[in-house]
Amino acid sequence: MDFNVLDFGAAGDGVTVDTAAIQAAIDACRAAGGGRVTLPGGHVYRSGLLTLCSDLELRLEMGAVLRGSDSLEDYVPAGAVRAPGGRPGVPSYVNCEYTGAPWCFFLRAKDCENIAVTGPGSIDGNQEIFFGAVTESHIEGAFYPRAPMLFLENCRHVTLREVTLTRSAFWTVHLVGCRDVLIDGIRILNDLRMANCDGIDPDHCRDVRIANCHIRCADDCIVFKNTAAAMEYGPCENITVTNCTLTSTSAAIKFGTESEDLFRNILIENCVISRTNRAISLQLRDKGSIRDVAFRNIAVDTRLFDPETYWGAAEPIAVTVLPRHPDTRVGTVSDILFDGVFCECENGILLYSHAPGGISGVTVRDLRLRLRSRTDREKGRHDLRPNSIGAAMEPGLSYIRAHNVHDSRFTGCRFSADGDMEALMAERLCLTDCRDLEVAP
Repeated sequence: MDFNVLDFGAAGDGVTVDTAAIQAAIDACRAAGGGRVTLPGGHVYRSGLLTLCSDLELRLEMGAVLRGSDSLEDYVPAGAVRAPGGRPGVPSYVNCEYTGAPWCFFLRAKDCENIAVTGPGSIDGNQEIFFGAVTESHIEGAFYPRAPMLFLENCRHVTLREVTLTRSAFWTVHLVGCRDVLIDGIRILNDLRMANCDGIDPDHCRDVRIANCHIRCADDCIVFKNTAAAMEYGPCENITVTNCTLTSTSAAIKFGTESEDLFRNILIENCVISRTNRAISLQLRDKGSIRDVAFRNIAVDTRLFDPETYWGAAEPIAVTVLPRHPDTRVGTVSDILFDGVFCECENGILLYSHAPGGISGVTVRDLRLRLRSRTDREKGRHDLRPNSIGAAMEPGLSYIRAHNVHDSRFTGCRFSADGDMEALMAERLCLTDCRDLEVAP
């Protein structure tokens, strides 16, 4: 059955708040046992919080725009307390602890199955109403955490296809404890200055396929999470990412920092990363571990961004293991493969563990790394944020900097540097407190 939101009283004039009409169409679909709720093209539908249901396809036709309301109160569930987290006055790049449980939403579903959001229309997060301080390179949110665009918890058989998601002010697609997820051919086009507007965040998810997507956002494009609020759902595992193009002011592909459980059996291949502050980042800060992960056929272009507001320092690969709190027993990173990574970057590879052997079993083969200056920002710095033990590294440009890395191999790798970068080179390889780490042609 097809439920047209115009038949339920939606105005679609870009001014009227159509939340009630769209929700009525969704509720009618639920009552009928399932079907398609359609937003016809040629209209802009304004809405606050929408609650999705099982056996639902929400379809946005070509030219249809679902845009967030101008009122923050429209995103707060009935009976909920409007109580933003975080520390007032502390920017989000410092105040970075998040349990993964938001208090306000745009589109959400929980404990559902057979949910699809399809295009070729678009969903617009109306980011301006969430603005805090604005500078030339960075937009701070007015509070933290803000409303995710699409929040699905404990849902099975989820499909996102074709749709464009744009101008989100927080995590765009946050999947919590979801199983059997297909994300294919979507576009995420967020403001590269807007803090925390991640692209896709599989959080304690299993059996996920992300393919053929184009993602542009600040902070990170595709981020695997294991947040504290969702421990009941178990590891983040059995995931593939393929044929995606990614641009970010922080990391294009990231694990963490929320890492309370295990990440395993994850494959990322045939992706292009461009104009990004850090291409591949494994940031372990909690008790979980990362293992059995492969990256294959990745093209990388990194450049330096504002070092205060964005994490990263133009590394093609950054693997860091540090405790979030002084008493945290942080997990380990092991059995990671990088095969066929081709890079033009403003920094080299960083592998850093605070404890001996926190990183082990890393294999890098068929790597091409060219150091090339793209900006006038300081070269050779290293970013170990966030950590609570004051860990830092002396500045210096190298092809590889590794600390406390064990049983790892670089083979078939070629390194080069443009003249100005060669002149800045501290040492080609900076390997400290490593054991059985081999770098061979």
